[in-house]
Amino acid sequence: MALNPLKEPQLTALQVMQDAPVIPVIVLNDVAHAVPMARALVAGGIRMLEVTLRTPQALACMEAIAKAVPDAVVGAGTVRSAADAKAAANAGAQFAVSPGYTSAVGQACRDQGLSLLPGVATGSEIMMAQEDGYTALKFFPALQAGGSAMLKAWGGPFFDVRFCPTGGVTPQNASEFLSLPNVACVGGSWLVPADALAQGDWARIEKLAREARQIKRA
Repeated sequence: MALNPLKEPQLTALQVMQDAPVIPVIVLNDVAHAVPMARALVAGGIRMLEVTLRTPQALACMEAIAKAVPDAVVGAGTVRSAADAKAAANAGAQFAVSPGYTSAVGQACRDQGLSLLPGVATGSEIMMAQEDGYTALKFFPALQAGGSAMLKAWGGPFFDVRFCPTGGVTPQNASEFLSLPNVACVGGSWLVPADALAQGDWARIEKLAREARQIKRA
């Protein structure tokens, strides 16, 4: 049975996935980096920004981007609990990405009006997410869980599911994933390298975003 939708999200998960070939997976340790980084990504054609909840500064970074970069769509990554979902929504996030899936996280995101890309790595997890009404899913960790071969195998029984493979995806193998008909986009950390952040090299981040935007999809 599908979960109860309490707030209508501004964007569906599939719309988030279809906006560009790559969703950047972003780890920020300094709030001062958030706004110029987001502006660089948007200038390069990447609007959906997954800021992971892996650092103490993540929520403040989301809030700064949401307030100062209206063309960006802020998302929260590494959402693992109802508390994470609520904090992300309060910080201005419009979508959430989870490393795994539970019905509690799914309901919490619906309560907060967040679109959710639930993480799955097995057929059983896909079925659990589908039972709750989710058909746009994150395949994580993609490379370690079977890569493109696994996605091809899932294309038969899960013909109605679209995936965003994340974990081990690089500029070198992104096209391999994106060539599959059941892949809507990929998630990758290479768009925002740690050294580019440390150096304030926003031009490099914009260039990486432009290159990612040009990767062809099926």
